[in-house]
Amino acid sequence: MSIADKVKLEASWKNVLIDEFKQPYMQQLSQFLRDELAQGKLIYPAGSLIFNALNLTPLQKVKVVILGQDPYHGPNQAHGLSFSVPNGVDIPPSLVNIYKELKRDLNIDIPQHGNLEAWAKQGVLLLNTSLTVEHKQAGSHANAGWQPFTDKIIEIVSQQQAHVVFLLWGAHARSKKSLIDGKKHLILESVHPSPLSAYRGFIGCGHFSHCNKFLAQQGLSTIEWQV
Repeated sequence: MSIADKVKLEASWKNVLIDEFKQPYMQQLSQFLRDELAQGKLIYPAGSLIFNALNLTPLQKVKVVILGQDPYHGPNQAHGLSFSVPNGVDIPPSLVNIYKELKRDLNIDIPQHGNLEAWAKQGVLLLNTSLTVEHKQAGSHANAGWQPFTDKIIEIVSQQQAHVVFLLWGAHARSKKSLIDGKKHLILESVHPSPLSAYRGFIGCGHFSHCNKFLAQQGLSTIEWQV
C-alpha cells in the first residue's frame, strides 16, 4: 500500500497531489517520521491531523492562504492549521496579535479561543510549510522533506485558482513569494505577528480589510473573520 493510499486526504487535494506521494522525498519523509516515533519522540500534530488544513479547505474553495512556518510544539496545541489551536488551549502570542490587528482593522471583538476552523471552512487555507514538529523543538522538521510538498501546494493554488489572497507574514513566508503568480493573485506582505516583530508593521497592516476588498472586487464572497 502506498503512502497516498494510507493518507486520509480530501478528494480534490488527493487528485492533484497523488504524484507527490510517489516521489523519493516523500518516501524518505515517511520513513523519517516512522523512525522518530519508533525512538519514542513526540510528534505534533497527531497523525490524523497532519493534513487538516487540506481536509478542511478543498482546493476549489481556496480564496485566501495564510502561511505559517511549522506547527506549535507544545502539548495539545497543534491541530494542523497555521496559527490556530483547539478550543480550551491558551491563545498563542502570535494569534493574540492577529486578533489585535483584526480589532484595529475591522473592529472585530477579540475571541476567547484560538480555534480558526471557521476560517478554514470559508476558504482560508491555513498552511504551515512544515506539517510536523517534534515536542518542544521548534523548526525540528524544517529539513525533513515537507518543503517540496508544501511548495507544491502553493504552486497548485497559484496555478489552478483565480484571485486568491496570499498573506505572507515574516521572512519565511515571504520567501515563498516566487511560487505565486503576482499578476493573477493579491500578495500581501508584512513582518510576522510574533511579539518580537508585530509592532514593526504587522499591527496596522490592514491585511484583513484589504483581503475582503479584493475578494469583493472579484465578485467573491468575503471572509467573516469573527470566530
